[in-house]
Amino acid sequence: MFKIYQKYILKKFINKFFLISLIFFCLAVVLNIFEEISFFKNSDSNFILPYFLTILNAPITLFEIFPFIFLITSQFFFYEIIKNDEMFVLKNNGLSNLKIIKTLFFSTILMGLIIVLLFYNFSSKLKFIYTDIKNNYSNDNKYLAVVNESGLWLKDETEKSILIVKSKNIENNFLIDVVINEFNFDFKLNRTIQSSRVDISNKNWVIFEPTITTKNNLQNKFNEINLTTSFDNDKIRSLFSNFSTLNIMQLFNLKKDYENLGYSSDEIEIHLFKIFISPYFYALMTVLSSIVMISVVKRSSIFFNIILGIFISVVIYYINFMFFSLGNTGKIPTEISVFLPILFLTIITIIGLVRINEN
Repeated sequence: MFKIYQKYILKKFINKFFLISLIFFCLAVVLNIFEEISFFKNSDSNFILPYFLTILNAPITLFEIFPFIFLITSQFFFYEIIKNDEMFVLKNNGLSNLKIIKTLFFSTILMGLIIVLLFYNFSSKLKFIYTDIKNNYSNDNKYLAVVNESGLWLKDETEKSILIVKSKNIENNFLIDVVINEFNFDFKLNRTIQSSRVDISNKNWVIFEPTITTKNNLQNKFNEINLTTSFDNDKIRSLFSNFSTLNIMQLFNLKKDYENLGYSSDEIEIHLFKIFISPYFYALMTVLSSIVMISVVKRSSIFFNIILGIFISVVIYYINFMFFSLGNTGKIPTEISVFLPILFLTIITIIGLVRINEN
């Protein structure tokens, strides 16, 4: 059972959280709507569509900035209770700074679990619908890339033909055990190209020792041929980088498919680690903000606190971005790229907790 002071703190904190989340949601909608209107300005789509897509995309954007929403929520929470002398009343009733922060810490973890289990999966579904609808109006609609149990599948339209490519796995810049079916625009098979190795460093693929079967079942072997496509290694990787359209179970399935293909699953692992560590990260941001506010709010303005919150958010964002980038490129293990910044922030937070508890 919650104690009276815990109910009071939790109610005030949650009210602030929903208010600030609503403000950021509106900002996400306003900032994105212009991009959507610009995207559809030359299409014959319904004028409501850009606004509808903006609403679909906003929840996943909100999920990405939840750590900083919790930080700012904590700032405004402490600013209000200190300026209104509520902090003084709480302390007179035997509540230390540590007890107040402890209540916020565990409340935030609970809220984080709800966000991860419910809000994230709901947002990823909306993001998938957003991407699917927008893809129908995109020039890239003629391209397709899929990873499943049988390998990597690509669909490509060039100026002369339609290509269906199937590869067993990927090694660096090479597709391994490749079958390329080339169709005309009436989907009649022109030829089939089979090769054990294809260099996809650029869009002019180099196919080594191919066996080419024509529509008359004639087979020809060559030492090397070139094939112009719309894909290179970088583009294929970028097509698989939008993990926000997948829920947690789909991410695990995709990770398994990547590993069967021989494709690096580091980005998926980092994305999953980030999701699972989110409740603790939210709580950490709340505690960190609480420490800062208790230390400085009495001698500062609300404007100063907002600027301070933005500064802390930017610093933490770039620290995380740097480590995630190192993890994605394989420079450091994925576990270190996610947990080292968290460990660093935890140590700073513990030091801050010891200092404010002495006050």
